[in-house]
Amino acid sequence: MSCPDSETGLAFVPVAELGTRWKNLQKKMAAAGLDAVVVMQNADLYYFSGTLQSGLLYIPVQGKPVYLVRRDEQRARHESLLPHIVPFGSFRDLAKILFDCGLPRADRIGFELDVLPVATYQRLHKALGEPHVVDASPLIRSLRAIKSEWELNHIRRAAMQLDQCWRRAIEVAREGLRDLDLAIELEGMARRQGHPGYARMRAFNGEVAMGTVLVGADGAVPAFRNTPLGGIGLHPSVGFGVSGRQMARGEPVTVDLVGYCAGYLADQTRTFALGSLAEPLCRAYEAMRQIQDLLICTARPGVAWGQLYQDCWRLAAELGYERQFMGEGAARVPFIGHGIGLEIDEYPFIARGLYDQVLEENMTFAFEPKAVFPGQGAVGIENTFVVTADGLASLTVSDESLHIL
Repeated sequence: MSCPDSETGLAFVPVAELGTRWKNLQKKMAAAGLDAVVVMQNADLYYFSGTLQSGLLYIPVQGKPVYLVRRDEQRARHESLLPHIVPFGSFRDLAKILFDCGLPRADRIGFELDVLPVATYQRLHKALGEPHVVDASPLIRSLRAIKSEWELNHIRRAAMQLDQCWRRAIEVAREGLRDLDLAIELEGMARRQGHPGYARMRAFNGEVAMGTVLVGADGAVPAFRNTPLGGIGLHPSVGFGVSGRQMARGEPVTVDLVGYCAGYLADQTRTFALGSLAEPLCRAYEAMRQIQDLLICTARPGVAWGQLYQDCWRLAAELGYERQFMGEGAARVPFIGHGIGLEIDEYPFIARGLYDQVLEENMTFAFEPKAVFPGQGAVGIENTFVVTADGLASLTVSDESLHIL
């Protein structure tokens, strides 16, 4: 399934969608006592402008935002339906440009403090007259966590892309095939359907591509990334993912891929083996599905993220997987699920200790219960869900069975 849905091959963000987004942010800004918010991070820029050009988006608490573009202004005007797009050459010009646009000086401004480099912060702060700065990232992230129907439709299409890749994986898998070659086959298939070849993470150094294929014991090798499965990688300069290992009978293979459509992501993991799989690993896979079933039964609007984590962790321990669940030993990660949309680490987080934040309708997240067995590999499942008024609905659609090929 190809992603683009217009005659030009591009899926532009509708003007009504953009207007709803910055107006909703303005409501949060007013409640927080902010006069303006400056947006510079790529995913946030795209979310509020519909394009991704170098510069900054200045959103006042009242009135329309101004997109100050360094490069490329012409492309910004073509791709974005925002009403005010102006050229921007230097931070020294920022105050005058805003004044010429009729915007008053702001005393309290929100910056994306979780991602903004210190040097950029200092220059921006000085250019705006050294206002009081507040972290606007929680406001932006909580807003982005609630998906519109337009966004959900693109995540669904990304999920359909994943289903086709999974079907292809079990079609071509064979003894002796390298993890790298299977990854190339699946990534090539997704690229032909519009996948750009990478996915976004907000976390510092949170490098991620299109996902990975992990074969046998490689699936249990931890990596620097904050994920339950790492992999050896092709070189220490990368440090995760495929290693060139060949598939052998009786070993688990996890296919963990990120689908893409118009900037939006879906995340899915499935497991297979060639010929057979040891009974303890088969039981562990079914236990991970039981944990997912518990989530589906209990996740509702108003339920705390940390409560879901605690309930699922307790079940994992009761089923006998306290040591293996979500990584082994010091490599264990403190979460089971992560929000997903334009980035792969959005709100909400089904994570330890987060009892002060709750699920809301139209949040989307990937839930990934996995069991790791050092020296043998890993088994698990991952699906992308949307929170509805009645509970969860899965956006990923692939067969969840443990496939013995």
